[in-house]
Amino acid sequence: MRYDLVIFDNDGVLVDSEPLSNRHLAAYLTEVGHPTTYEDSIRDYMGSAMHRVHDLIEERTGQRLPADFDDVFHARVFAAFERELQPVPGVADVLEKLTADGMPYCVASSGSHERIRVGHRAAGLDRFFDDARIFSSQDVGRGKPAPDLFLYAAERMGTASERCVVVDDSPLGVQAAVAAGMDVYGFTAMTPAEKLDAATRLFGDMRELLPLLAAGDRPGN
Repeated sequence: MRYDLVIFDNDGVLVDSEPLSNRHLAAYLTEVGHPTTYEDSIRDYMGSAMHRVHDLIEERTGQRLPADFDDVFHARVFAAFERELQPVPGVADVLEKLTADGMPYCVASSGSHERIRVGHRAAGLDRFFDDARIFSSQDVGRGKPAPDLFLYAAERMGTASERCVVVDDSPLGVQAAVAAGMDVYGFTAMTPAEKLDAATRLFGDMRELLPLLAAGDRPGN
């Protein structure tokens, strides 16, 4: 492995949560008076923290979402996770190999700590991530596309930013990784490649990731 730390996004990279989450988000926004399609939700909110939903709705309509919006939304999504959530195909094998090789890795997600843990338990990935490997936008002042979350994760994992590689599937995540001075591999299983064109590399199947990581160019090499 040519990097010293692999930083995974969570939704859409570790757990196949984006379809579930965005379906429920679009439905709930529509329910509270802001008509939103699934495609709208993917375009506007995929990869972002909840504050972006509030900010965009207020910016576009001048109205605020209900005070309990986040609590109601998360309750619905977590229930759906328990019923339906699956790991991204092939990601368990990637994590098994990284663990066996002693390669440091962590997750840095726009979602809350609770969302990350609920998703990991439902998808059977909690065995790979103890508390020391989980970082959330809750831990920093600004979520993606700001670099703060990735920089915070690298610092807590004791790794220089230039020695890190981020695996993310959203344009906001790619922007954040680039701003952090990190290589980023854009996962195109759900996102059109052209929307991730600022990434260091692109791949569409998780089985491709380990060979890419092994061949990746560490800065200075």
